[in-house]
Amino acid sequence: MQHLYICLISLGWLVSTHPFFISLTEIRYNETSQKLEIAEKIFWDDLEVSLEKFHGTSIDVLNPSDKKLFDEQVKAYLLEQNKIWVDGKAVSLNLIGYEVEEEAIWFYIESTQTTFDKSIKVQNSVLLAEHDSQQNIVHVYVNGNSPKSLLLRKDHESEQLDL
Repeated sequence: MQHLYICLISLGWLVSTHPFFISLTEIRYNETSQKLEIAEKIFWDDLEVSLEKFHGTSIDVLNPSDKKLFDEQVKAYLLEQNKIWVDGKAVSLNLIGYEVEEEAIWFYIESTQTTFDKSIKVQNSVLLAEHDSQQNIVHVYVNGNSPKSLLLRKDHESEQLDL
């Protein structure tokens, strides 16, 4: 039932305007490369507020004056807010790119090589410091199975899934 609820919220979020604070993250394990492939969708206007607070400077997400600096700022923020542990061991993450859609930006993150045995713990605190009602929906896909879903929010920024 929780999965249905999360899917309905996700679908509604993707086709509607921006009535509430939400992000969507999909984590897939690529068995060939043995890496986690992460796609994270965030509303750019909310991200702009968070980036400005995180870096203490004005940032224009859609038209950055220095793209290289902006890329570094986004990377620092996202890698600080997103953490993953597999079987209790921290996994290194790297931002590999992003693309702007109408009201949101898709960020693409990849892990170093890792293998799964027992569990994955996900921390996603994106936008939580600035928006009390922020909810971060995370879908985790492992071994080609249906996703397991997490609903992360303020005071519940991380959760572990046992496989």
